[in-house]
Amino acid sequence: MPVFKTPFNGYSVRLSPFYESRLAIATAQNFGILGNGRVHVIDLSPTSPIINELIAFDTADGVYDVAWSESHDSVLVAAIADGSIKVYDTALPPHSNPLRSLKEHAREVHGLDYNPTRRDSFLSASWDDSIKLWTLERPASLRTFREHAYCVYSVAWNPKHADVFASASGDCTVRIWDVREPGSTMIIPGHEHEIFSCDWNKYDDCLIASASVDKSIKIWDVRNYRVPVSILNGHGYAVRKIKFSPHRRNLLVSCSYDMTVCLWDFMVEDALVGRYDHHTEFAVGVDLSVLVDGLMASTGWDELVYVWQQGMDPRAA
Repeated sequence: MPVFKTPFNGYSVRLSPFYESRLAIATAQNFGILGNGRVHVIDLSPTSPIINELIAFDTADGVYDVAWSESHDSVLVAAIADGSIKVYDTALPPHSNPLRSLKEHAREVHGLDYNPTRRDSFLSASWDDSIKLWTLERPASLRTFREHAYCVYSVAWNPKHADVFASASGDCTVRIWDVREPGSTMIIPGHEHEIFSCDWNKYDDCLIASASVDKSIKIWDVRNYRVPVSILNGHGYAVRKIKFSPHRRNLLVSCSYDMTVCLWDFMVEDALVGRYDHHTEFAVGVDLSVLVDGLMASTGWDELVYVWQQGMDPRAA
């Protein structure tokens, strides 16, 4: 399956919601501690393992996340270590990019998510402990959400309710928000260590997953969140990112500092249904295609991006 080498350390990978063979990659120099960044947009060949780089955008600081626009097939947003969000258009040459730079966060922007139902707005999560709501039409954010007591690493829109989203933080909580409400509507004290990632189930809008430094993934039902629906143990180190399948209700994928990508069925006793150990450094980015059932992508600090079909060996040519 296709492999792409990046000059810098991989941080995030996102498959396009418009083109089944296109993906964007966020990378940062020197493991994101200090140095430049680059956003790569690549196209897979349907007939060969060769990957074609469509375009790349260089940044003065590391790039921690990317998110595709849900309304413009060539537009993506990037989370930058200087606290800015850069907006890029892959249909324009690099010298015409970024289209704009949105700078309000006081510290690194770590996570982004585009609204999949309304398609006109996106969220940013920052190490300044806040979340901001944006549209591409306005140069200033629409709203700032401040409740978390430590870095916010991840934000995720609910797939069915256009005003509801969740956030995961280093303060060991997941918070549920409704943009129509003044504050968070729910606080889930999910783990005893930092929570790096959260995602909503795509078939049951009351189920949400959280992933933590404590090596576990927990599934929660927001109607009764005192006890998790399921606890998924199997990673050897912190779980960095999780994603529910857009095609199968009970399936989710995770990646970890233990260098593996894992596939889980949270409704069965032996929940771990697949483990991929193709990375040789921290695995920090993973995604599942909304267009192709079972198509997966991952990236890590080994400067490699893998794209493969569930059940296949990511390293197989």
